[in-house]
Amino acid sequence: MDLLRNIFKGDKVIWIIFLFLCLISIVEVFSAASTLTYKSGDHWGPITQHSVILMIGVVIVVLMHNISYKWFQMFPVFLYPLSLGLLIFISIMGIASGDRINGAARWTSFMGIQFQPSELAKMAVVILVAYWLSKKKDDAESNRKTFKLIMIFAGIICAIIGFENFSTGLLLFSVVYAMMFIGQISWKYLVGLLGIGALLATIAVTIVLNVNISDATSIPLLHRFPTWKARILEFSKDEYIPPAKFDIDKNGQIAHAKIAIATSNVFGKAPGNSVQRDFLSQAFSDFIYAIIIEELGLIGGIFVLVLYIWLLIRAGKIANKCDRTFPAYLVMGIAMLLVLQALVNMSVAVGLGPVTGQPLPLISKGGTSTFINCAFIGMILSVSRYTAYIEEKKRLEELEMQKQSTLDIELPQLPNGEPTSEILNSDVVFEEDTLNKTNHERTA
Repeated sequence: MDLLRNIFKGDKVIWIIFLFLCLISIVEVFSAASTLTYKSGDHWGPITQHSVILMIGVVIVVLMHNISYKWFQMFPVFLYPLSLGLLIFISIMGIASGDRINGAARWTSFMGIQFQPSELAKMAVVILVAYWLSKKKDDAESNRKTFKLIMIFAGIICAIIGFENFSTGLLLFSVVYAMMFIGQISWKYLVGLLGIGALLATIAVTIVLNVNISDATSIPLLHRFPTWKARILEFSKDEYIPPAKFDIDKNGQIAHAKIAIATSNVFGKAPGNSVQRDFLSQAFSDFIYAIIIEELGLIGGIFVLVLYIWLLIRAGKIANKCDRTFPAYLVMGIAMLLVLQALVNMSVAVGLGPVTGQPLPLISKGGTSTFINCAFIGMILSVSRYTAYIEEKKRLEELEMQKQSTLDIELPQLPNGEPTSEILNSDVVFEEDTLNKTNHERTA
């Protein structure tokens, strides 16, 4: 038991949430990976690989939560230039060679291992923004300088990611904006940025809807133009399409996700009994929430949602206990990134948002994303260890003050100099006094 306490340190609630998400992930990925099983011919291969990745993820959590949060400030020194260089590299390679997966250049390989540089960039940006906000002072010049630095460094990363994966770039920028709001960046900067963003979004949507696809795709970095246009048009449709006329071949992902949810009930079909997993090509990733609802029902879907909301609330409590700004901003930035991504994934699965390709954090099958998300959980736990240390230190200081104040109390004195304490003036004889008296009589 002591060994487990020494290994799994930090906030117990965060550990419980993390382990629940991992357990759900193992069960649902095993069920949803039927298409991978069919392609590979190996029934245990996909889930074995995923389980190994999760076990490595747990090791990453343990390692990260044993590192002092102060060392996290050094991560962007090497993570930011590394992720920026890799993002530029894969974008150039995508243009030069046309080597893309699902129309986007998001992956690169190192020693045969594929990973997404955007995941490293997320970590670098969140830590960097937390660091700059923690150094911000209350004067106007410091406010302006901090806002400028965040816009330059975070904006460059988000823009580069956005050309290949618009939803990820927008999601990351939304988290940066929320962190600036929490970090009390001047309202005039935040309102101005929101207004500029709304204006640019309106212009971009207008251009996408009115420009010819063939003309746009000939321009570098606009190879995703057809996908953007199709998703905007599909999501903006107001007309009702009867199920009999729905083009299930053209919109198969959305259709089968809706069927999965519609055919479930309060308790679902039970794990392993999903039908739509065989028709959803991304059942184990982007649309795994639809499979969770199909198999675990409304109860299971709400439970997963509650886990993410609980994670955000708990992170807020940990941040509130911090006596320094950097760990507080770091914890909130990480929690908002994980929870916002989860909400985007779930909204797509239930038809409340356009298809984005965002996996469900810590549940969807993945490699780089799982490792980075586990590192994020480790960082939150590291900060929770620090807040626990602060609380224990305060408790000991209060006990010491109480003890000192008790020792400093002087008892009122009687005229003859004897204390007025009832206990000291009583006829009660303590065991030690009785023993001394008996020994004296024996000696006599």
